Amino acid sequence: MVLGEDSLACRDGDENHPANGVVLMAQSVPSAAWVPCLEVMPLGWDLAGLEADESSARFWLDSDRDGVHALEVALTSSCNTVEATEIPSEREGMRRWERVTQVTPQYVGTRHYVFDGGCVNVHFRLSGENRSEPLGVATQGVGAVTREQVRAAVRDQTDGRLELDPPPDGEG
Repeated sequence: MVLGEDSLACRDGDENHPANGVVLMAQSVPSAAWVPCLEVMPLGWDLAGLEADESSARFWLDSDRDGVHALEVALTSSCNTVEATEIPSEREGMRRWERVTQVTPQYVGTRHYVFDGGCVNVHFRLSGENRSEPLGVATQGVGAVTREQVRAAVRDQTDGRLELDPPPDGEG
């Protein structure tokens, strides 16, 4: 599948709805109150893949300076913050934890954003000299939308025919 950065955009087009890839991620983790998406894609970065199954979803970004899979963003129902340090979060409604596991020759670690029903894990493996730019991508380029925003977008785009979270079997 060929992916463009717009397939995971937080706001896709004039409708201001999350893109279809964001809907797919939300469907993979039905407990998650927040769903990751892309706010901006800086020069030199590319959306390289998206995988989703019945319990998690992830996408990764390649960088012309920091290499393949420089950043991987995963949505899961929970995360392991053991050995991570809690630091102030720049995201309302989310707690932030970080763990750096290697500093040379690559800068490797994970940033966890923990919230009701889920966790966004940002794994970084940076090969370039400048580490502040790719971590800036992780902080500012990777955004999040509420599950309610995704739910409303699905309802609106299908004129109410489909729901993000259909009722359990036998209901509705």
